[in-house]
Amino acid sequence: MAANTQLKDKTAVVTGASSGIGRAIAEALGGAGAHVVLGGRTQGAMDDSVARIAASGGTAEAAVLDVRDVTQLRALVDQAVTSTGRLDIMVNNAGVSYPEPIMEADPEHWRIMLETNVFALLTGCQAAVTAMRACGARGHIVNISSVAALRPDSGVYGSTKHAVNCITGSLRQELMDDTIQVMSVMPGAVATSFARNFDPEVLKGLAAVSGDAGAGVDQIVKGQRLPDAVLDEARAAMPDHLCAPEDIADAVLWAVTRPESVHIPEVVVRPNRDLAL
Repeated sequence: MAANTQLKDKTAVVTGASSGIGRAIAEALGGAGAHVVLGGRTQGAMDDSVARIAASGGTAEAAVLDVRDVTQLRALVDQAVTSTGRLDIMVNNAGVSYPEPIMEADPEHWRIMLETNVFALLTGCQAAVTAMRACGARGHIVNISSVAALRPDSGVYGSTKHAVNCITGSLRQELMDDTIQVMSVMPGAVATSFARNFDPEVLKGLAAVSGDAGAGVDQIVKGQRLPDAVLDEARAAMPDHLCAPEDIADAVLWAVTRPESVHIPEVVVRPNRDLAL
C-alpha cells in the first residue's frame, strides 16, 4: 500500500499527546506524512508513538512539558520550527476535568482546569499564529473542545469548553485576513483516560461493563491513567456509547486536508447514543 502523503512537508504540534485523543491525532497526522512534535507528560508513551509514526513512514519527536507553563509551551512550538523551519498545524488538545459539584469542589481543581483548558490553549494559539505567520504557512489551528460546550449546565469543566469555543470563534475573526484557519472539535464520550478523575465507582462500573471486572478494577485508581485494556474492552462492549480516539483523529485529519478554499470552523463527533455517567 502506498504511503499516505496528504501532509507531506507539513509540520504539526500536538499537545496532550501522551495518550487518548492527542496520541491518536499525532499518529494520524504523522501517518499522513507530517512531521509531528508531540508534547505531553509521559516520555515513554510518546516515544512509542514516535516509533509507530516512523514505522508508518513518517517522522516525529517528543518533548515532556507542563502546558500551563508559558515558557515550556512556547518552547514546544519553537522546537517544531527549529526542526523543520515551519509550523503548519497546531492541535491544542491538552485538557483535564474534575467533575465535581460546584459547592463540593476543591478550588485548586478549578485552577487546574482553567489553566490547562483555557490559559494553555490561548498560549498555544498565540505561539502558533506567530510561527505560522513567520513562515507564511497556510496553517490550521485545531482546538479540542467538548460537547459539554453545547450545554448551559455542564459545570466548571463545561464552562472552560464554552470558553474554548468563544476563543476559537474570536481568533477565527481576528485571522480572517491571514492564511490561517481556526477550528474547534467537540467530541462526545470517548474511551480515554480523560475519565481518570471521575468518581471511582463510576470507573469501576466502566471496567465491569467492559468485562474486565477482575484485574481491571484493581488497577483503577482515581487520578491515574486508566489501563488501555480496560478502555479497549469498554469501547468494544459499548460501541454505540463510546467513540474511539481514532474517530476524533479522523475528523481532525479530514478537516485539515480540505481544499484551501474550504474552512471547517467546527466539528462535533459523538457516539450514536449518549453515555450517562
